[in-house]
Amino acid sequence: MKDHDLLIIAPSFPSEDDSFIGGVFIKNQVAELKRFFNKITVISPVFRSFGYVKKDKACKDYSYDNVEVNFPRCFYIPISWLNKVVIDGRTRVVKRTIDKQNIHFNLIHAHFTWPSGYIAAKLRQQYHVPVLTTVHENTDWLDREIKMNHPYLKMAWSGANILIRVNKKDVKALKHFNESTVAIPNGFSPSFHPMDTTMAREKLALPIGAKIIFSLGLLRERKGFDYLINAMTSVCEHRNDILCYIGGSGVEYDRLKEQINQLHLESSVKLLGRVPGDQLPLWMNACDVFTLPSLSEGNPTVMFEALGCGKPFIGTRVGGVPEVITSDEYGLLVEPGSSSDLAEKLLSALGRQWDREAIVQYAQQYTWENVSRELVQQYRQALGSPPSDVNDFH
Repeated sequence: MKDHDLLIIAPSFPSEDDSFIGGVFIKNQVAELKRFFNKITVISPVFRSFGYVKKDKACKDYSYDNVEVNFPRCFYIPISWLNKVVIDGRTRVVKRTIDKQNIHFNLIHAHFTWPSGYIAAKLRQQYHVPVLTTVHENTDWLDREIKMNHPYLKMAWSGANILIRVNKKDVKALKHFNESTVAIPNGFSPSFHPMDTTMAREKLALPIGAKIIFSLGLLRERKGFDYLINAMTSVCEHRNDILCYIGGSGVEYDRLKEQINQLHLESSVKLLGRVPGDQLPLWMNACDVFTLPSLSEGNPTVMFEALGCGKPFIGTRVGGVPEVITSDEYGLLVEPGSSSDLAEKLLSALGRQWDREAIVQYAQQYTWENVSRELVQQYRQALGSPPSDVNDFH
């Protein structure tokens, strides 16, 4: 594979100075994949806002090692009406970037169905190279769009040589569009490893003696943080030593803040806003348990990051979560949308001793290093090369 060049198309990718951090998990995956290729080129179209949108201001082309990152600007209105996208220039701007910069590639890996998967399918027709598309979207979105039968999404799925789903449960549905659908989970980077809990708390100025619950995600309705806040009313009735920290920014911030105030939980539940990427491993190690109360997921990266730090994951039975939390040695499963069940499982988790070493050992299968090996096997298959022995990857 070292004589091959890989083109990655993604809807978001971190800026060089991390002032825009969208698509961090894709960059973490690239960190492992780059050793298998001669060169990797990332193209992530950005909406041209003339400096009004943060992403437009922050994202400038850059390169590191054998990776080049391009943020071409274009206009698009992501609205579908009567099965036609009103305005979307991302396909055109990706093609223009490839031609203008004379970008060479033997293989395309697209992340997310729209627009990247669709763009990759169009590029396959023009450049005649294999395409792999990873479907990261949450299961509710996927179920809805499959029923809608949108022609552009159908093209994104059927137009790939290999379709990758981040969980096993949705593979069957996607096989209706592409028989070559496989399941490969998300992973976590080496920065998420066990650290001394006291040290992590001291660095974050957190109370040493408290029991700490940590949660993280975009503050949107689908993430279910309102159920976590409701659950904390019951948790705090049973124990007075618990603090819950919720990291992330989003449209639900003000509403969740008001909910916390109305329930008089200001001293127990804290909204952190955006957590800098270099602090996330500290937060994972500082907490006693990590929880994600989502109503829908694909396969949340934060689950793997928590496990990598040896922390139990308390999450809902959605997406690929039950495929990972297969034993109560690694965490506990909760009914989505049930604050009472979440409260019960959080209290149970906080009241027991967890085998941190066993959790870390279990999590090793989900390192990006190991996940990248599975991806490379799929790359080789798409290119018509025989599968490699695992020792070839060292």
